[in-house]
Amino acid sequence: MRLGRRPEIAETNLAVLIAQVARRDEAALRVLYERTAPKLFALTLRIVRDRAMAEDVLQDAYLRIWQSAAGYAPEAGQPMAWLVAIARHRAIDLMRRKGEVPMPVTGDDEEDWLSRIADPRDSEAAFLNRDALLSCLGRLEPAQRDCVVMAYCEGLSREELALRYDRPVNTVKTWLHRGLAALRDCLDAAA
Repeated sequence: MRLGRRPEIAETNLAVLIAQVARRDEAALRVLYERTAPKLFALTLRIVRDRAMAEDVLQDAYLRIWQSAAGYAPEAGQPMAWLVAIARHRAIDLMRRKGEVPMPVTGDDEEDWLSRIADPRDSEAAFLNRDALLSCLGRLEPAQRDCVVMAYCEGLSREELALRYDRPVNTVKTWLHRGLAALRDCLDAAA
């Protein structure tokens, strides 16, 4: 597939680009890729921990984006969140097929990972703003924060988290639900 770049879409926002991709606009896919691939690659590399596999996952993620763009609904959430979810799920699916569980993010590694995927100059990814996200995560109880990060960034299941924290699955489910609600409220207030 040959992807040319049209100047009129160079400054288009991500939601509009996704809508253009839904109409099978290859130039829009190229621009979308150029703007988002570094973040999505950092995310997939963090999960699969192998450069070649991360490249394969990224290619698979953009194929899925091409196929699923018509299903994106801007009112349901930020475009970058939708793209991140696709890439993250593709990476986690690969790890599970291989019988591996992604390693959790801990300590300084967490901050380094967040800084690699957050770009404070990218208004489309404001929800991933490193400082706001770190601040909001810092307001959560430590176990709750760790569960949220491990579940949504590393792909650990509720059952895996329950084993790790020696808590009932329902407790972990509650931590995740409340933690996400608190993060959403905090990030909305920061925006």
